[in-house]
Amino acid sequence: MRVLIGGGSGFVGREVIRLLRAKGHEVTVISRQPGPGRITWVELESSGLPPCEGAVNLAGENLMNPLRWWNESYKKDLFSSRIDTTRTLAQSIAASSSPPQSWVLVSGVACYKPSLTVEYTEDSEWTPFDLLSKLVKEWEASALLPENVAKTTKQFIIRPGAVLGRDGGAIKQMLLPFWLGLGGTLGSGSQPFPWIHVTDLAEMIVHALETPGDETSPSPQVFNGVAPALNTNYEFTKALGQVLRRPTIIPVPGFVMNALLGSERAVVLTQGQKVIPKKTKEAGFEYKYPDLTSALKEIVGS
Repeated sequence: MRVLIGGGSGFVGREVIRLLRAKGHEVTVISRQPGPGRITWVELESSGLPPCEGAVNLAGENLMNPLRWWNESYKKDLFSSRIDTTRTLAQSIAASSSPPQSWVLVSGVACYKPSLTVEYTEDSEWTPFDLLSKLVKEWEASALLPENVAKTTKQFIIRPGAVLGRDGGAIKQMLLPFWLGLGGTLGSGSQPFPWIHVTDLAEMIVHALETPGDETSPSPQVFNGVAPALNTNYEFTKALGQVLRRPTIIPVPGFVMNALLGSERAVVLTQGQKVIPKKTKEAGFEYKYPDLTSALKEIVGS
């Protein structure tokens, strides 16, 4: 299978490419820079979709980029980097004389309103309530294919929680303070913490790509890209501290997080949702890292 990937140089993209190649698939990356095994976004718009059986978009400015201050310019980049690339890919698929059998967008769980009690499955209805949920709404809408194309191309949306892995994501920024004994709960600590190991997310994306294309639908199949374990921020903090053998006694108050990250961005860490991967499990997906202990032991090498 030939797979076209937007955002292939990122943390999740690298793992998806590694897995696809290990399974014998060919990969072409859409990148800002030309090079071997790549095409640029400009080439995609001007020359159209290259031959492929699957397409994935993982492109987007990092929400938790520690080098960028939370301001209007950054917010604009968060929207445009996701929505423009997704729309470009979807339009290229729609215009192709031989569109791929599968089209996968990876968005996020920020669509679900934070709650200590509500449990969300892929069937849960939601409407935008803040900046990040509005982003998810526009992002997912930009991926939709015309009805005639959706008859031959299966559409998937995967909504991951915090992606945990050795080479990036949430853990990378947390390890130093934890090693120094400065790790602690964020905000109250009682907020749900939906998460997934990067290997499981990559497997989920490839699982969608490899799904036979006999059942098509005008609307995408949605999968919650989260581990089946329902954990709180407190449980995650304690588990990471135990695996690292470091104390976790210095909590970070919510107002500090708001000051450091900006309140619209800090909600990702100070609030959370109970997200259930109902459809993911029904589709026969098997997790390698279904619980925090197994995931964290793999990541920090204990």
